[in-house]
Amino acid sequence: MRAMLGEGADDAIRELQERGFDPGAMAAASGLPDDPAALQQVFAQVQALLAASGDDPVNWQMAHDLARQQAAAGGDPALSPGQTRQVIDALAVAELWLDAATDLPPSTGTPRAWSRAEWVEATLPTWRTLTEPVASSLSVALVGALGGALPEGSDGGLALPGGIEPAQLLRQLGSAVFGMQVGQAAGTLAHEVFGTTDIGLPLLDKPAPALVAANVDAFAEGLDAPAEEVRLFLALREAAATRLFTHVPWLRSHLLATVEAYARGITIDADQLEEAVRSIDVTDTAALQQALSGGVFAPHTTPAQKAALERLETALALVEGWVDEVTATAALPHLPHTMALREMIRRRRAAGGPAEQTFANLVGLELRPRRLRDAAALWAQITRDNGATARDAVWDHPDLLPGTEDLDDPSGYAARRATAVDDAAEVDRALAEILGEDPDAGKQA
Repeated sequence: MRAMLGEGADDAIRELQERGFDPGAMAAASGLPDDPAALQQVFAQVQALLAASGDDPVNWQMAHDLARQQAAAGGDPALSPGQTRQVIDALAVAELWLDAATDLPPSTGTPRAWSRAEWVEATLPTWRTLTEPVASSLSVALVGALGGALPEGSDGGLALPGGIEPAQLLRQLGSAVFGMQVGQAAGTLAHEVFGTTDIGLPLLDKPAPALVAANVDAFAEGLDAPAEEVRLFLALREAAATRLFTHVPWLRSHLLATVEAYARGITIDADQLEEAVRSIDVTDTAALQQALSGGVFAPHTTPAQKAALERLETALALVEGWVDEVTATAALPHLPHTMALREMIRRRRAAGGPAEQTFANLVGLELRPRRLRDAAALWAQITRDNGATARDAVWDHPDLLPGTEDLDDPSGYAARRATAVDDAAEVDRALAEILGEDPDAGKQA
């Protein structure tokens, strides 16, 4: 203990003994080593872990640094002028082809070619928006779940060195753990993503098309299609998604609000949490990270959360399905391998990856459009029935979005929508009669 507390060790040991605690027995029970040098190393790691946590639910400096380290693993050189030009040209061509496939105009954002590190820097603010509500709720739940296990008088009667309360220590530890998890997820994703919309959520506050050149090139290696064709196909997907998030202003906030609705219902099973803590060797940081990555702190899902997850899953499927359908429409006249590349991307999204799994374990959300194929079929059906203009007009308001019933039966969407419109008109007429108004007053002669 002296290795950790320094000059305050004697006073702390004396206070613990007066309260009936045996520091030696506590160290033995915790699995800490007896060797002072080893103890000092362990405590130095803990101090470094907590030093920058502050009051935020996520240690964002730790998340940033770890994400950058992870992104640089295996090399992440700056892009050459030639690589940058290839990406910018592909995005420019993609915009021209998309004009024939959708009424939504191009994004006003400047197209970019990124390294993996640049992707991390550009998208981390949205990771903050996405994960901080969940981390905040989980932090409160964590302190509440372990509140009964804290020493009596921990609200002021017993403080750790430096005046830190045990509850504050728990919050700081949670902040550091979430920083590690978010940084790991973002850094790993930097090796997997092609652009800014691969996970279904818009990762830029102001949408703009961008491609991670190294990841695009790595994906193209070994495929039958030429690298230029692969780059153009991925540019089409990125540009289509960017158009959608740019010109459907409510969509981004709708998706993020659904994540927040999930976060509000987070609870923790204290018994499960205590069992997880007992099974972790606090001196083995690798084991701690592995255990956390396995979701030992995963919250139980409430009925309200299940409803939020269903809304998110449906919305993600609709976004991915629209991008899939519009991209294929724009690519078919120009790219011979369109259908093969389309199927490859569909399977890639369905399978997910290690970073997506890490994020799922972190907040209990799987950002994966399970019904992508159904959604693509629905958008294709709407296009056949009413044309591309009517298809894109569905995004005018969230109330117009198709639901799970429409994904189950795309061919019946038009009839169900017509019935809904007629029912709404009937309600308007009834209200007009009640208010003594002419129900046809607003109609053209």
